[in-house]
Amino acid sequence: MASWVVHHWFSILFLVVWLGLNIYLFVSAFLNFEKNEKYYYTREILGFCNRTLRKPLDYNLTFHKLVAYMISIFTIIHIIAHLFNFERYSGSQQGPNGSLAFVLSSLSHHDKQGNSWLNPFQSPDVTVMYMTFTSIAGLTGVIITLALILMVTSATEFIRRNYFELFWYTHHLFVIYIICLVIHGIGGIVRGQTEESLVDSHPSECAESFQKWGENNSNCKHPRFEGHPPESWKWIIAPFILYVFEKFLRFCRSQQKVVITKVVMHPSKVLELQMLKHGFSMEVGQYIFVNCPSISFLEWHPFTLTSAPEQDFFSIHVRATGDWTENFIRAFEQQYPPMPRIKVDGPFGTVSEDVFQYEVAVMVGAGIGVTPFASILKSIWYKFQHEDHKLKTQKIYFYWICRETGAFAWFNDLLTSLEQEMEELGKVDFLNYRLFLTGWDNNIAGHAALNFDKATDILTGLKQKTFFGRPMWDNEFSTIATAHPKSAVGVFLCGPRTLAKSLRKCCHQFSSVDPRKVQFYFNKENF
Repeated sequence: MASWVVHHWFSILFLVVWLGLNIYLFVSAFLNFEKNEKYYYTREILGFCNRTLRKPLDYNLTFHKLVAYMISIFTIIHIIAHLFNFERYSGSQQGPNGSLAFVLSSLSHHDKQGNSWLNPFQSPDVTVMYMTFTSIAGLTGVIITLALILMVTSATEFIRRNYFELFWYTHHLFVIYIICLVIHGIGGIVRGQTEESLVDSHPSECAESFQKWGENNSNCKHPRFEGHPPESWKWIIAPFILYVFEKFLRFCRSQQKVVITKVVMHPSKVLELQMLKHGFSMEVGQYIFVNCPSISFLEWHPFTLTSAPEQDFFSIHVRATGDWTENFIRAFEQQYPPMPRIKVDGPFGTVSEDVFQYEVAVMVGAGIGVTPFASILKSIWYKFQHEDHKLKTQKIYFYWICRETGAFAWFNDLLTSLEQEMEELGKVDFLNYRLFLTGWDNNIAGHAALNFDKATDILTGLKQKTFFGRPMWDNEFSTIATAHPKSAVGVFLCGPRTLAKSLRKCCHQFSSVDPRKVQFYFNKENF
């Protein structure tokens, strides 16, 4: 076996490259088709399935990244294999005149049309560098590799968080990437013996007598080769059609007029926009893409909807976290007309849509990550007002973790309304919410301690007191598991990765081995 591998290493390498290339082409095409509303539509189609079947869809961004890593790995394998191949071609041209490799490299001299060559290095003077930058396969390969490097490096979390525009523009190099991928094989560097030539010069019969090829007393003619036709378009055409259709659909939707009915500037530089759009329909926890042509004609940014489906408008809350959001807020802070025009595309689905599918829901928001839960809590308020008997959820635990007291301000009215509504309906125990302040000092803590006996919290004005520090998740999960020993508990997070790691660990730790008892299901928002 080892001896066979040693003697046939090049054939094995070629097979690996061939398989890798086919997988590479498929995932490259598929990578551009598994985002946004495709995910939403698929989720809606599988809505009748249980949560186990739908859950993988909630990791669409993780799948997107894994596919990108796979493409990168196969690109490296593909490049290394071609470099070995080019060195082999170059060595064949410079080898001994009587060798089989040299004879095969000189085949074009025996063909009147000059198309039966096997070695793309037509002269001993041709170098690997020259062939790389002058052949169609080599040049498009270099462009594909450069585009992939730029897309992968600019997609790191640091760049996405701090230089979103750079990430957004470089990610659209996939257009050049796909075009070069389609024409990459036109040059026909990968070649095979023609069917007619296999009849006249079969390798098993003529390989040993290569020095007599074409002679009158020989039964073997000079073999003829041809390039394999490019096939990458077969893997790309279907995703490309779907992608074009999706872009056309999004373009049509984005051209619909959006009417801004109300603008509210909250503390901590949080902007609230209430809007109307013909035919707009949403579910809790969904998000939209927003474009402001006066800031950037091409950039679209995702924002979670903070309104409830029962309301006659839809709203978003925007916090200043970068250049685009700062310019966006500044544009609406201006007192003089006209108001900036915006475009809206969506809504798109998220994991928060499933919150009412659980008997018990645990919602955790960090900072502005509370926005998807604002929609859910508002919807609960409306469901109680209209006595919705279809509501499956029996208990909600809500945790909000913030660095500064001002961040609580815009959410206070909603929580106050919910407190009053629960009291009037006799369902005070339905919502258990806790606010945690992480950015506090001794003055704030001392002031809160002096006023602890008051009916309402000194920081928020709510009946529930503000906690200082971070939640002790082990204690929280233990309490919930004890209170609901036979319930399915959905844990929903919109927050940082470190917090997600802690919550996922607690979900596994406190879920019972017995499937009939308490089970925690972790869900995280991904943008």
